[in-house]
Amino acid sequence: MENPHDEQQMVLIRRVIHNVRKLNEVMEELNGRLADINESNREIATVSSIWSNYSRNALFHLETTGALADPK
Repeated sequence: MENPHDEQQMVLIRRVIHNVRKLNEVMEELNGRLADINESNREIATVSSIWSNYSRNALFHLETTGALADPK
């Protein structure tokens, strides 16, 4: 006859292993989504940098040509 304590321990270990596998799957999914978000943020940062440079250059051009009008 098997030891009931050993059987109970095996059941608990199987549950822990199953839950760790599920957690691992969820973490992999989370990492994938975070990678997508990071890529989007990089693209947004690039567009922001380009727009900032354009705005600064346009302001410089308007100031040097005297075409900058006061806002109404």
